Amino acid sequence: MFFARKQTQLVAPEETLPGRTERWFNLTDRHLVLGTPVVTDEAPAGMEVAVFGLGCFWGAEELYWQMPGVWSTSVGYAGGTTSHPSYEEVCSGATNHTEAVRVVFDPTVVSYADLVKRFFEVHDPTQGMRQGNDVGTQYRSALYFTSPEQEQVARELTEVYGAELRRRGLGEITTEIREVPTYYYAEDVHQQYLAKNPNGYRCHANTGVTFPETV
Repeated sequence: MFFARKQTQLVAPEETLPGRTERWFNLTDRHLVLGTPVVTDEAPAGMEVAVFGLGCFWGAEELYWQMPGVWSTSVGYAGGTTSHPSYEEVCSGATNHTEAVRVVFDPTVVSYADLVKRFFEVHDPTQGMRQGNDVGTQYRSALYFTSPEQEQVARELTEVYGAELRRRGLGEITTEIREVPTYYYAEDVHQQYLAKNPNGYRCHANTGVTFPETV
């Protein structure tokens, strides 16, 4: 939201920024709200991982850490080709990444389906390369599944919610659905940003349509 350039089309992979070979900054060990690890490359036994793109990741992460059954959250970059990018590089549109939230959750408390339903209710999946006033490829909607079971749920619920939006004349879903790509953690300042800055920016563009209760 801080940059004049508003890239609304993905660039050719060979034209993206080259990136780095490793993470170039340190991350705080503990989640500021949940007290669990921020870096969760190895999720604890019994936990599952989900990765979502739904606009500015500050407000998106806050929405997920509030859900019972969510063990940890972090924000990062996914879906592009630039390795270990910076926030400024992602916002330039030259990495093809979207701002993403990584959610580690206990499936005995909250289901992946419940996380996906929340995903659809708290952002507008019909807007393409934007969310509200936030314009750019980094704000595109994305469901990145980590298992065949997640893929099935993601596609089935997308169809259900899409049918409801069409019934109301609200447009077609543009959400990108694919196997989870490499996830790069964002800089420490962005992790749990709204816990550090309670009056900070939140973009919760949404359709106002709740998920059909029959599903």
